[in-house]
Amino acid sequence: KTELDAHLENLLARADSTKNWTEKIFRQTEVLLQPNPSARIEEFLFEKLDRKLPSRTTNGELLGQYMLEAANDFGPGSPYGSTLIKVGESQRRLGGAEREFMHTSAINFLTPLRNFLEGDWRTISKERRLLQNRRLDLDACKARLKKAKAAEAKAAAEHELRVAQTEFDRQAEVTRLLLEGISSTHVHHLRCLHEFVEAQATYYAQCHQYMQDLQKQLGRFPNTFGVNTNTGAPASPSAAATLPVIPTPGGTGANSLEPDTLKIEEVQPPATGTRKAKVLYDYDAADTSELSLLADELITVYTVPGMDPDWLIGERGNQKGKVPVTYLELLS
Repeated sequence: KTELDAHLENLLARADSTKNWTEKIFRQTEVLLQPNPSARIEEFLFEKLDRKLPSRTTNGELLGQYMLEAANDFGPGSPYGSTLIKVGESQRRLGGAEREFMHTSAINFLTPLRNFLEGDWRTISKERRLLQNRRLDLDACKARLKKAKAAEAKAAAEHELRVAQTEFDRQAEVTRLLLEGISSTHVHHLRCLHEFVEAQATYYAQCHQYMQDLQKQLGRFPNTFGVNTNTGAPASPSAAATLPVIPTPGGTGANSLEPDTLKIEEVQPPATGTRKAKVLYDYDAADTSELSLLADELITVYTVPGMDPDWLIGERGNQKGKVPVTYLELLS
């Protein structure tokens, strides 16, 4: 049996490894971008028929649409309805970002991998099959030469062997050149991989920003069910109602102080009865009157007359500012 040289054998092994791993990465990336197998089959059929795939609503966009429709049904002015509107709009933005990520990744990452598997690899496989046939022909010629007894038969067998050897060497060189091109394929796929990571980073950054914006918006909504205590117990009354209130001179009512006139630097904590609260989520202050929060830290909180019931005054060391009650768990 004719043996291939070590360099060609190494190239063949590297090519097989490249094909196998590229195929696995390609298939799993398809699953990542489109988990629905029926949708993947539909995309495959449209691609084979060379037809444009109709625009498909993402799950996030569909959820957002349902939330907005529910808000209109429940009443957009109600606490639940207004919250549904904000969350629904955020879900639609998340779905739009997902659609853009899927589109960009399909073009910049999936398409080059598919082109290799359906183009370059098929050419390599075809030439490898030809090389295998030439090797079999060369082995057959060697066997006939070994069996030849008469001088005339030996001469004919030697001629056939030379022709077979020439064809084998030529095909081996063609196959070698194609296999050495695998290095260029790796360089190309490396560039595509960077573009995929960039698209993924952009997508997750957008999602993070959308959710941060949503958290800030929800922090300003009426807290109909009170503070989240993470215990699964029935909702308690509004946090502001359970906290000590700083008395104001002259016995003015609770509504005498408008939030816009509240000056944080002039607010003083009550002499007794302040409460500790655990921060549930990170919060970035929108202005100087608010206090930025870090998840899991402990702060001191209290309220003042006329203050929005969805906000408390929070203190941490010598820092002080308004904090949203939805970000807190009041401790006993």
